[in-house]
Amino acid sequence: MRRDCLDVLVVDDQPGVRYLLDILVKEAGHRVHTAENGLEAIEKVRQIRPHLIFMDVRMPLMGGLEALGRIKRIVPEAEVIIMTAYISDETVNQALQKGALCCMAKPFDIEKVKNLLRDFAWQRDREYFLAGSYVI
Repeated sequence: MRRDCLDVLVVDDQPGVRYLLDILVKEAGHRVHTAENGLEAIEKVRQIRPHLIFMDVRMPLMGGLEALGRIKRIVPEAEVIIMTAYISDETVNQALQKGALCCMAKPFDIEKVKNLLRDFAWQRDREYFLAGSYVI
């Protein structure tokens, strides 16, 4: 079995969400990087080439779905979890079409995030995650 130290990028315009995910990622033993919008996320992706990205949908300057498409062209192997307080079938479908691993409804369940980080560090097989729900 493998357990890697991951580079995780958290992209959200809300400081509280970035702070909470920063704590959870560090507690799980991974490196965390943050960005406040999609444009900043693209620059960070070029620098750090993260393994996993938590990205909000609605942000100023550039939203998460637009940034997702650009990020997947830069680092196709990075897995992206789209976060939104406004979950809908349309948002989920757009996110999946652009290459997101899944969507996460906000407010999110802290235990589910911890489990996701643990499972992703041990098992990076995309099919393992897609076997579950597209929304966590």
